[in-house]
Amino acid sequence: MSAAGTTSRQLGDATPEDRSTRSRAWTVTGLLVVFMMINFADKSVLGLAADEIRADLSLSATQFGLANSAFFLLFSVAAVVVGMYADKVRPTTVILIMALLWSVAQVPPAVGGGLAVLIGSRIVLGAAEGPAFPVAQHATFSWFPDHRRNLPGALVTLGITLGVITAAPGLTWIIDHHHWRTALWVLAAVGLLWAVAWYFLGGTGTHRTAATPTGGTATPPGGTATPPGGTATPTGGTATPTGAPESAGKRVPYRRLFSTPTWLAVTAAYFTCYWGVALMLVWLPSYLHNGLGYSSAQAGRLVVLPWVMGAVVLLTQAGVTGWLMRRGVSTRWARGGVGGAALGLGGLVCLGVPLVDGAGAKTALLAVGLGLAGSYAAVAATTVSELAPPARASGALGVMNAVVTTAGLAAPALVGVMVDKQGTDGYQNAVVITGAMLLVGGLLSATLVDPSRDRARLGT
Repeated sequence: MSAAGTTSRQLGDATPEDRSTRSRAWTVTGLLVVFMMINFADKSVLGLAADEIRADLSLSATQFGLANSAFFLLFSVAAVVVGMYADKVRPTTVILIMALLWSVAQVPPAVGGGLAVLIGSRIVLGAAEGPAFPVAQHATFSWFPDHRRNLPGALVTLGITLGVITAAPGLTWIIDHHHWRTALWVLAAVGLLWAVAWYFLGGTGTHRTAATPTGGTATPPGGTATPPGGTATPTGGTATPTGAPESAGKRVPYRRLFSTPTWLAVTAAYFTCYWGVALMLVWLPSYLHNGLGYSSAQAGRLVVLPWVMGAVVLLTQAGVTGWLMRRGVSTRWARGGVGGAALGLGGLVCLGVPLVDGAGAKTALLAVGLGLAGSYAAVAATTVSELAPPARASGALGVMNAVVTTAGLAAPALVGVMVDKQGTDGYQNAVVITGAMLLVGGLLSATLVDPSRDRARLGT
């Protein structure tokens, strides 16, 4: 089909089959948004119940931090393994298995037990949730051509934020009125209901390269240079028409891909972002309650503020990036520069927390600083997808995700030690450390991320 014919169909001549496919694409995208919401509700529940769990199980802050860090023990390993195999198999079944395992993992601590049971369940849950983000992006992108992936990709990333925003008040109420173990039962039931919906409505799209839907080596979506959300390539060329297959590209060794300045810088910047996310998930409710004097109910409501801020920044960032790229601005600035600016500004705001007095002022800075920092995930995913040849895209995303989420292994335990040794000052000092890391991450992103340069060096 000619480009003119494609344009005509896009302007209103779509067949019923086209409309049905588009409707299915957005149904699957919506399910994967909810998938990521459940994922982060599962992650956040222990942080929301921190004081109750510590009192119930007689845990120190260090022990509680270690229990949360245990979540990430196999998280990264699972992300690498599943990310690599996602280049070769459909993600639909993998997603269903993950969702079922999430529900199963909640049951042992919901039934009873102490620290050992809690740690064991979090290890299993982490292993099952580790591949969630790259596999969900993979599945979403399979329903859209490259130049239409920015919005659905951003929405799936937004599910991370929406999971905490929607779950925090409700889970806090359940914890306060019906015990923290009941909250685990609720999450198990929600995960099971989602798995049933995915079984009947989920699926994999057809935007794959040089592969049949039923076997062989599939080229993962998201790996071409055409920018999501725009109609021009970074060099100002013509976009791939809707429905046209993306080029398979050169099969570059992973070691060369992972040694590029872009991959290294975007992974390091995303690591600092995830450090801030881990701090929010595990310790922010306790900081608001114990450090700033809010009630547990107030803390459960206020904890959503950084996530709301993050959602606004994420959508704004996606819009600005798409706008810049449609006007021919290179992804060095549209992604690396814009994302780095958000990270760096978030770091500066976090560094200002000790400089103000009053719970309200500190809460406002926490919301803005951590919210700005949490928006880098979409930049990281789209940048690596642009950098990597299609045959390496899911593996590159999986390994990046694995490296980045080691921040979740370190941050909860380190902050727990700080709280035990420094009391409530440990919370604020942890925010200062986070701010310094975010500032460094922003600088790395703004100065070193340049996918076009590194693609040329790789010969792709």
